[in-house]
Amino acid sequence: MPLEHHPLNREFPQHHDALRQLMQSDPHFPRLAGEYEALDKRIYEIEDGRETADDLVLQGLKLQRVGLKDEIAELLRKAGGA
Repeated sequence: MPLEHHPLNREFPQHHDALRQLMQSDPHFPRLAGEYEALDKRIYEIEDGRETADDLVLQGLKLQRVGLKDEIAELLRKAGGA
């Protein structure tokens, strides 16, 4: 299976404008988005073999990413972008 990143603009392609609006208007959103992107990058590097971590750590990171994605999706919904 090919490795791939999961950036927010690919995870929520239909909400590009709402993502941009939240980045500019919600002081909490850029921190969430940055945390999500950093976590996604770390997961990719582990899966690619550039960073080492056992399966439990990797699964924990993926669960964190899902939690952040859910939080971001909720903010998009509240902003009218979902």
